[in-house]
Amino acid sequence: MLIAVTGTPGTGKTSACEVLARRGYTVIDLDEVARRDGFVTGRDAVRQTDEVDIEALRDGLNVPAKIAFLRSHFAHRMNVNVAIVLRCRPSVLRQRLEARGWGPEKVRENVEAEAIDVILQEAVTNLPFVYEVDTTDLTPEATADAILAVLQGKTKGHEPGSVDWTSEVLSWY
Repeated sequence: MLIAVTGTPGTGKTSACEVLARRGYTVIDLDEVARRDGFVTGRDAVRQTDEVDIEALRDGLNVPAKIAFLRSHFAHRMNVNVAIVLRCRPSVLRQRLEARGWGPEKVRENVEAEAIDVILQEAVTNLPFVYEVDTTDLTPEATADAILAVLQGKTKGHEPGSVDWTSEVLSWY
């Protein structure tokens, strides 16, 4: 069973997956695999991101465990059984990304992507089992607990569309 832990940068994927790894779960960092195994095909200098051959990575991915969490903002584009999309209120996400020292354009692009549900929409379009977890006020431990609860069938409140930033986005105008 492969579980995608995906979401806009800054939503808590790394922190939650570090907790899962400490608890003994197999976690695969897809960004690291892409760099290590030659799936990075270039660099987008404007967006300051690696360009990854998603299809080649999907086809070449070797998972050494029966159950594994795949972590990346593109994990939902792998051959996974379920996707957990981590979400964060756009105003809080902006603060997180600015604290990383990201430039205004990169922050804006990611905050807007979160506000309009880009990753959730991609996941729902391509996968049969997609859930979302609002990490805005959660610790990494609580986020990991929420991910595991979803996998245990405790999905109430985590269905696609359960997180809605409309009121915050509309207040920007």
